[in-house]
Amino acid sequence: MTSQLLLPPNPFTRPVSAKVFLTGDWCAPVGSGVASGIAGTTGGADVVAVADDDLTLKRKSNQATRVSNGFSLRAKAALRSNHSSSVEIPNQWYNLTADLSVKPPPPLHPKTLEPIKPEDLSHLFPNELIKQEATLERFIDIPEEVLEIYKLWRPTPLIRAKRLEKLLQTPARIYFKYEGSSPAGSHKPNTAVPQAYYNAKEGVKNVVTETGAGQWGSSLAFASSLFGLDCEVWQVANSYHQKPYRRLMMQTWGAKVHPSPSDLTEAGRKILESDPSSPGSLGIAISEAVEVAARNEDTKYCLGSVLNHVLLHQTVIGEECIKQMEDFGETPDVIIGCTGGGSNFAGLSFPFIREKIKGNISPVIRAVEPSACPSLTKGVYAYDFGDTAGLTPLMKMHTLGHDFIPDPIHAGGLRYHGMAPLISHVYEQGFMEAISIPQIECFQGAIEFARAEGIIPAPEPTHAIAATIREALRCKETGEAKVILMAMCGHGHFDLSSYDKYLKGELVDLSFSEDKIRESLSKVPHVV
Repeated sequence: MTSQLLLPPNPFTRPVSAKVFLTGDWCAPVGSGVASGIAGTTGGADVVAVADDDLTLKRKSNQATRVSNGFSLRAKAALRSNHSSSVEIPNQWYNLTADLSVKPPPPLHPKTLEPIKPEDLSHLFPNELIKQEATLERFIDIPEEVLEIYKLWRPTPLIRAKRLEKLLQTPARIYFKYEGSSPAGSHKPNTAVPQAYYNAKEGVKNVVTETGAGQWGSSLAFASSLFGLDCEVWQVANSYHQKPYRRLMMQTWGAKVHPSPSDLTEAGRKILESDPSSPGSLGIAISEAVEVAARNEDTKYCLGSVLNHVLLHQTVIGEECIKQMEDFGETPDVIIGCTGGGSNFAGLSFPFIREKIKGNISPVIRAVEPSACPSLTKGVYAYDFGDTAGLTPLMKMHTLGHDFIPDPIHAGGLRYHGMAPLISHVYEQGFMEAISIPQIECFQGAIEFARAEGIIPAPEPTHAIAATIREALRCKETGEAKVILMAMCGHGHFDLSSYDKYLKGELVDLSFSEDKIRESLSKVPHVV
């Protein structure tokens, strides 16, 4: 009998010659002969493939969220998406701006200092993304073509970290929303896919971008390969050399990758003239990519964080998570996520902020940033450029100054001088709080998390893990049984050199220099 893969139909997957049987809340029929090949029906092995038998899976129970005691992750999440009573992929993105009584300040033209007009952005972005950047609509429909690709990994699992709770001996209940099951291993494809889609739909041939640790660059390379776009990436030099396998991922998906600063652009050459050994920064890499897009009519620029349309696309995370928490019968008391440019944090928190505005819930929402690049906790709220060379519009955000180059911490995706304007505005309005944590404490927490939960986190979400452990230990002291929800934005399989340094005792804490920040802030444009 012909065997088949019992997963949701998807035009982007290839047929395989085996059925998949899942443990956890799925089991094979009694007497089927399969039980001996499965390590228990409530835990143990995640997937058993049977090539010959045509067996029927029986549903034991519907559990959209899982306890981390041996249950499967990605395969079961994919199978679950076709079950009528389980959490489904949202069909709309959520725009927080629509629910804010005080709207965020508009971006300004860098020469006129007047609010930016759509035509001012047309050389960088396709029309649909420009509309999304400024829209006041509450919900935006997700195109069917994008949803079909989302099905490769969405919905993503919400997992209760019972083993971590036990390790910490805390009464708190810890949940994490895991985005590492995407093809690129992080949350970044949530926006890379729609950005590639809209560019391809409008006839764009080439896209350019920047990347720090490489999660965004690899995600855009992946998405570009699906829509037939040429992709060129400027990767922050420090991460380019630290994380060669991220570069290889991008190249495998067909992208060209350059270390930044490079000698291919005027912005890069200027930096190299002043500092030939510059470790680079996201601000510099943005300048290089924007410069290339601006001088080539067939090329558009894609950004992996910061801008409103990017944060909009990421809200699929929080929309799924709200339903998953409801299915688990829980309401979060504390929501924690790491912040660099802010897209992952916004993706999880913005739908919950909507519910907070409505008065339905009242969680503490906490952003965690690296001590070496603390834009929210040490920056100023002012209009500044999004890039080092001053090629972008001026945006009202928390900034350390557009020419601030952070020390080369291992969380490369968080080395950005500014915070997303919408997150900055929400922070100013009092809907959230922020802290900073040094990297050694973050890696300590990451090791505890990995040994308890089995997932090796990327360096970026280690900041959220460290803050979650702090909160859980406070609950241990006070006896409070708080529900803690954490954003776990990706795995660290390509960041093991960072873990190697930590395990060898070679990792050091890097902190910002007050003098360096003062000098950088002195160059922030004065906008009245």
